[in-house]
Amino acid sequence: MTLREIYEGFIRAGIQADLRGPKQIQKRLLEKKKQYKKLDSVSRKFFDRESLRNPYADSRILHGDPKKDVKRILVGIDIDVGELLLADRLAQKGEGFDLVLSHHPKGIALAGLYDVMDVQTDLLVNLGIEENIARDLMTKRIGEVARNVHSSNHDRAVDAARLLNIPFLCCHTPADNHVARYLQKLVDTKKPNTLKQLVDLLMKEPEYRHAAALNAGPKIIIGKEKDKAGRVFIDMTGGTEGPKDIFPRISQLGVQTLVGMHYSQTHFQKIKSEYLFVVNAGHMASDNLGMNLILDQLSKKGKFEIVACSGFRRFKR
Repeated sequence: MTLREIYEGFIRAGIQADLRGPKQIQKRLLEKKKQYKKLDSVSRKFFDRESLRNPYADSRILHGDPKKDVKRILVGIDIDVGELLLADRLAQKGEGFDLVLSHHPKGIALAGLYDVMDVQTDLLVNLGIEENIARDLMTKRIGEVARNVHSSNHDRAVDAARLLNIPFLCCHTPADNHVARYLQKLVDTKKPNTLKQLVDLLMKEPEYRHAAALNAGPKIIIGKEKDKAGRVFIDMTGGTEGPKDIFPRISQLGVQTLVGMHYSQTHFQKIKSEYLFVVNAGHMASDNLGMNLILDQLSKKGKFEIVACSGFRRFKR
């Protein structure tokens, strides 16, 4: 498969796994097209035209010839200059790669991270929150994230890939969609009664067992093992953490337990005040699960040698 085919395959897989319906995704793409049409000729030159067909701004080909054939891939949760130098060093030893694949975004994909957070808006609406409330709360949080990422050195790793001439791709929300759908379906099917049973259910997955061996596995951070799990909401997609003020609304809708990748201290305190239970599944473990699921999809369409680095471990299903 070519670099372009792999990238487009990830986007298609992300759409198929998206917890939103096709209508919601098409609505977002239509909004982008309307936004583009309203721009003057000068502004259009700087518009990210890839966003007109790819609903995930945090997933992009960052460097490389889209027509390049790919057979050997170095995969990591975080790829930075160090990992790219590692790929170059291995190439010097005769163990080169056709592609370096990162889960977390870099370059233009990192700069556009905030843009994918509308996924959370739609999921909150699907959960039962009124659209105007969900949109208002998310708009504030999206603004915070946009300001935070704007000042970062987006292209540092991309520049290294360009100078070393290493094809570079990142796949963020499409992979996160996979872990969100997979775990929500698992919980809805198995219906764990207590928080302990919920953690035990997660621990059946090899990614979480591996993380637990490194003292980074699933943990109950609010609640006790014997507490009733009740309605469980899997909170694992949409770019990054959502607004802290959304938790009272979630609680009112009958959600009893949140399962997520990470919670800041501010979010932790807000959740605790709403008497919600929280299971932190683990950031790296959950990212591993999402990447493994989407790589399983990729492997159905081509044969690849996957080499793991930077916190990633390959587990096939």
